[in-house]
Amino acid sequence: MCGIAGLLTRTPNVTNIIKSAEGMIATLAHRGPDDTGIWKDLSAGISLAHRRLSILDLTPEGHQPMSSADGRYIIVFNGEIYNHGQLRKELESSNLFQENNNPDIKWRGHSDTEVILAAFMRWGVVEAIKRFTGMFAFALWDRKEKQLYLVRDRIGEKPLYFGWVNETFLFGSELKALRAYPGWRDDIDRDALALFMQFNYIPAPNTIYKGISKLEPGCIAKISGKGKGHDVEVQRYWSMQEVVSQPRQKINDKTAVEYTESLLSLSVKRQMVADVPLGAFLSGGIDSSLIVTLMQNQSVRPVRTFTIGFNESSYNEANHALAVAKHLGTEHTEFYVSPQDAMDVIPLLPTLYDEPFADSSQIPTFLVSRMTQEHVSVSLSGDGGDEFFGGYNRYSWGQNIWDRIKLFPLPLRRAFASVLRSPSPHTWDRLFSIFKYMLPTRYRYSSAGDKLHKLAKLLGTISPNDIFIELISLWEGEGIVLGSKVKTTATTDQSQWPDNLGFTEFMMYMDSKTYLPDDIMVKVDRAAMGVSLESRAPFLDHELIEYAWSLPLNMKIRDGQGKWLLRQILYKYVPENLIERPKMGFGIPIDSWLRGPLRSWAEDLLDETRMRNSGYLNTRAIRKKWDEHLSGKRNWQYHLWGVLMFQAWLNVQS
Repeated sequence: MCGIAGLLTRTPNVTNIIKSAEGMIATLAHRGPDDTGIWKDLSAGISLAHRRLSILDLTPEGHQPMSSADGRYIIVFNGEIYNHGQLRKELESSNLFQENNNPDIKWRGHSDTEVILAAFMRWGVVEAIKRFTGMFAFALWDRKEKQLYLVRDRIGEKPLYFGWVNETFLFGSELKALRAYPGWRDDIDRDALALFMQFNYIPAPNTIYKGISKLEPGCIAKISGKGKGHDVEVQRYWSMQEVVSQPRQKINDKTAVEYTESLLSLSVKRQMVADVPLGAFLSGGIDSSLIVTLMQNQSVRPVRTFTIGFNESSYNEANHALAVAKHLGTEHTEFYVSPQDAMDVIPLLPTLYDEPFADSSQIPTFLVSRMTQEHVSVSLSGDGGDEFFGGYNRYSWGQNIWDRIKLFPLPLRRAFASVLRSPSPHTWDRLFSIFKYMLPTRYRYSSAGDKLHKLAKLLGTISPNDIFIELISLWEGEGIVLGSKVKTTATTDQSQWPDNLGFTEFMMYMDSKTYLPDDIMVKVDRAAMGVSLESRAPFLDHELIEYAWSLPLNMKIRDGQGKWLLRQILYKYVPENLIERPKMGFGIPIDSWLRGPLRSWAEDLLDETRMRNSGYLNTRAIRKKWDEHLSGKRNWQYHLWGVLMFQAWLNVQS
């Protein structure tokens, strides 16, 4: 795991190239505290820079930028190629070096980066990339063709930003590297900001800045060093849409369980390879418990596991994690977080996440990463289990809601929605408090008013896919960003929707294409790399994902319960009673904290004059929600957290 940056300029200037590369890579020291390196070809106007977090081959032979044995390719690489050992053997058997008339060339070390370069020599750039299994973002300069390649892994575990600033093409692992370029311009993209306010993250390829893009997962960008223009050719080498469009196979339960376990075990085995201490995040839920189980099955010593806990019982999973750790015999470390611990992280967030980002679980993710890094350099996680094996609650009940409301004509549904919206959520809550003991236990909801108002929104939808968009959208349609226009995204562009998916699989596809790379992976990458910890996710092995999508839906969701397949594997090793409980989010009590210890901080950022002077947001709409939240009439924590994270980020930029 590392940080990369660089530039390709149409107007070469020796001093500018050297100083710019040095300044850009210096901003990424947290991603690679062990080593730094810069390569440049001043005549071609290019420089590649690297910060190294040593995980494989800790010797100087793993230093980057690294050149291929024939001198044609120069690379700066961030990530891990988990099948590099297999590829190395394949390359050795192919007589690669002899074919290139270099019989005396030998492997310099045992890093995966060296294998990558040899693969390019043997198979060419695109064909070699298709053979890689791993998480990666890298820049490759072809000295023969004078061409720069930017490449990102299939799922988007590793970040890569790029764009033109005047006559110079910039790229980097984080936006802060691009901002360090002397000619940088802070031009905020209001349309991208509107997307952030809708989703609480900015979906690729958009970024908060005009003219700067995220490379989308599974893509290769090519930039010519010979031309005059600003063309960036992007091609896709792996497509989630193609994967989900494959026909589902007919298979029995036993075969599916056994083969899934074998694929996941292989992924875990590959990802346990490291030349530094390794452990795992453990929440005690299905996904992390299964990863730790398979790690322990393949380890001769107790696996090191890590979790954080909260004193608020509705947010605490530490006791469940401890029970699983004791059963599996891991070496377990836990840390209970106080409100002050969590609040101390908040001032770090704008710089840590580098552009507006508002998943509040970013705070506990950073805290568990920081605690874990004190003991190990690599940690495996259960990320991806929900998206590919049907874990989110909406996958189970989304279809049921649509099946019920579609029975009624749309005008009647909209009329009923108006009735539900007439009383405020606060009024509904008071009514429920009066009559709740007359209701069955399962209907004694907390925040009943909020739930009824959300139901009212769903009643007005005309298709199940619209229900999904309503569920994941926050400020949409309220004119929250001044001067913005609606931008099409993968979520709203029907041309990107596979036509063979039912509603539940549609939601799973959308989450894996947007929410997973643009929220979950961003959250984990910045939190972990912010403390120089490498995080790995065995569920994101592309062969496992392709197999999961080849299975019928009832292998994932059965009898209203998600992750059926994963449960069957886990129950072989861990008793059901240690696992089965209502799903909890990995979050903190933002709603109550905004009314309590965070109130003064929030009041400052939501100051009416301050927001009006910045000129980006609809002050009246925000203040209305803030007042309702403070009064307890509504819980607007997700809407407000997005506004607060933008305001805090904007404050750091000024």
